[in-house]
Amino acid sequence: MKVKKHSGELVDFNPNSLRHSLSRSGASDKEVNQVFDALKPKIYDGISTRELYEIAFDELKLTRNTYAARYSLKKALRDLGPEGFYFEKWVARMFQEDGYKAITGQTIQGHAVTHEIDVVASKGNDLLAIECKFRNDVDAKISVTTPMYFLSRVQDISNKPYTFFNKTLQVTQGWLVTNAYLTADSKTFGEHYKMNLLAWDYPKKRSIKVIVDSNGEYPITCLTTLSADDKARLLKAQCILVKDVIRDPKFLQVIQADDNKKYKILKEAQELVESPLEHLKL
Repeated sequence: MKVKKHSGELVDFNPNSLRHSLSRSGASDKEVNQVFDALKPKIYDGISTRELYEIAFDELKLTRNTYAARYSLKKALRDLGPEGFYFEKWVARMFQEDGYKAITGQTIQGHAVTHEIDVVASKGNDLLAIECKFRNDVDAKISVTTPMYFLSRVQDISNKPYTFFNKTLQVTQGWLVTNAYLTADSKTFGEHYKMNLLAWDYPKKRSIKVIVDSNGEYPITCLTTLSADDKARLLKAQCILVKDVIRDPKFLQVIQADDNKKYKILKEAQELVESPLEHLKL
């Protein structure tokens, strides 16, 4: 049986790969088997990966909202588009949750030229310049030209003082963060020059999906109890993380929701962030 990828390429259907992705939702082995058994009669030769995802999402949601929410993480990151403005906000919030002060959209003068820095973050004596590469394409990969270009930018702003958050420091690290994949050459180049690269599945033990599942930095777009309009309104109100609405439920005042819907949203949010994921093999 074949599955059609987003690019149109036909590949063999891999049931083990599907089971693994279902298990990353937080569902137990028993629940994964139940969902898989419900999926099997709906899978046909030539089914698109998008349709397969939607069927799996719906089946997981029937079991538990948070399973579907966690399963939808990659799509939820794409929903921070279309231009990536909110992806930059989400990256800043990730670093803030790790104890950094962070700000987006800064312009600084390098030794040779000026540079627009997507996120500037600081903790202690560290000052980070973070480049965010957002992609809408499901299978998008960042080619080696991107880390090559970013390395030259970091070199141009190194060994130069900058004042952020009432403190003057030099840039100590550059980070390249993407919701997409990296090509093999990108990884090789980054490893050779000891660059900080963070992608959907890279580094393997500290990738975006691992960090989010481990620390609960889920974007608000993950929640299945929110409509597309709800998500847009919350993002506009700077409610970027699921954690934000837990900490300040008043954010829900910007959407049209009765008390019952608000209860369901907060219930899903709390369960998503607080539910244990010990069984996941990261």
